[in-house]
Amino acid sequence: MKNKSAVAYIGTGYMGRPMILRLLELGYRVQVYDKYPKAAKTVIEAGAVWCNSPKEVAQDADIVITNLPLPHHVTENMLGENGALTGMKSGSTWIDFSTTDYHNTQYIAKEAKKKGIYSLEAPVSNLSHMGVDFGNISFYVSGDREGFDISQEVLNGIGKISFFVMNKIGEAQAVKLLTNLLCYTGIVILGEVLVIAKKHDIPLDWMWEFIKASQGNSFAAEQISPFIFDGSYDHSCSLEIAVKDTDLTLKLAEELNVSLPLGKIIEARYRQVGEKYKSSDNYIIVAKLVEDENNLDLRIPGFTAPSPYGLDRNYVYSGEFVKDALGRVKPHPYQFNYDRPKQKLQDNLEKISQTLTEFMAYINYLILQESYQLGQNMGLTQDLLVDVIRWGCGSSWVSDNENSYQPNDRIVTKFKDYNFDQKVKIPTINKIIALLEK
Repeated sequence: MKNKSAVAYIGTGYMGRPMILRLLELGYRVQVYDKYPKAAKTVIEAGAVWCNSPKEVAQDADIVITNLPLPHHVTENMLGENGALTGMKSGSTWIDFSTTDYHNTQYIAKEAKKKGIYSLEAPVSNLSHMGVDFGNISFYVSGDREGFDISQEVLNGIGKISFFVMNKIGEAQAVKLLTNLLCYTGIVILGEVLVIAKKHDIPLDWMWEFIKASQGNSFAAEQISPFIFDGSYDHSCSLEIAVKDTDLTLKLAEELNVSLPLGKIIEARYRQVGEKYKSSDNYIIVAKLVEDENNLDLRIPGFTAPSPYGLDRNYVYSGEFVKDALGRVKPHPYQFNYDRPKQKLQDNLEKISQTLTEFMAYINYLILQESYQLGQNMGLTQDLLVDVIRWGCGSSWVSDNENSYQPNDRIVTKFKDYNFDQKVKIPTINKIIALLEK
């Protein structure tokens, strides 16, 4: 049996920790480093070897992985004093799991090449919420094909599927940004739709069930709603990262000559949230902004998100999973198909709910087209884009049923006819409607 690669892992946070544990379970020798030693306590207890600097952790490693929040963190750990690059050997491979500025990645890769080191960027996407905890993640990989061949076994061990999207380093980051755009748009629209529902006395738990059984369902509506309902706003990711991602997406669009009109509205909303709340706050706090604007909350009394990143930090997944025809999986209690709520509401309330979900589906469709345009201008094929979105974002009714979905812009007029904005503040939706009416 061939020897397993020696792996160095820099960044032992929410995402890095379960990946390291998975590698240890598979029998890899893993050396770790983090700016905050306490963050590595769990993986060291599981058998990882602690090192005192990026340079030290990289010595004798076949593969060096960075998994860090922001671009400058990656640069510091790779190229700074006692950076990993100074400790890496020729013929080894650097993989960056971070979602960062691709110019940054290209510069580090250029320096690595001088030492005969292969470079890959492999930003991580979750097929369902925080799928990193149970290996249910996908990687978009670009860079040196030789490095990918060396590292594929490790990638397949950590995750479920990987796509080698392009030889040019930096392109995978761009692919991740277009999938993030779909997610962030869904979250912002979700918050405003839920506020409309509450203002019209539609029970939030009923509305959630109704959305999940509709064309308006998406990763955001299905799996982000619980973190709004329990008021945790999701501990898995910081607001700082979301603001960074949306900003990077706009910069990428400018470089690729893509107008991204809806994307600009979403970026502006996240920038507004970043100015109001702390950067360390949870990224779904964007929903709190619309709560504050309407002087209400979107809590469901007694509800707790089925995730350790929600209100119950000790939550443990049941180990039961559902799988669809593509092979994508979700943890129980999530499903791939939902029934409408058994409880019937007043006819006018059900009509409002139907309008809201049709509007959500239409926005999901429009932002999907913007994401496609980003990918096409990068040079990705349509087939690859479809695969990347379906595996990166997880199930979404519109993207999964695009061949049968019939977009109809009359839903905008139907939505407007309700005059929701006379009763509730929905700033993002109003901006989108104004845009669509031009």
